[in-house]
Amino acid sequence: MNTYTCSICGHVYDPGKGEPTQGIQPGTAFADLPSDWRCPVCGASSDKFKEA
Repeated sequence: MNTYTCSICGHVYDPGKGEPTQGIQPGTAFADLPSDWRCPVCGASSDKFKEA
């Protein structure tokens, strides 16, 4: 799975790791994140992420 980088702060969402602090399990594809998911660092919406 590809990683996704926040264009605002540079945080990387790695589907293999998920976002445990937000309850997102490892193996969760970026496309399967909840529609209201936000960057855990800066709060940017998912549309601010670019596929790496």
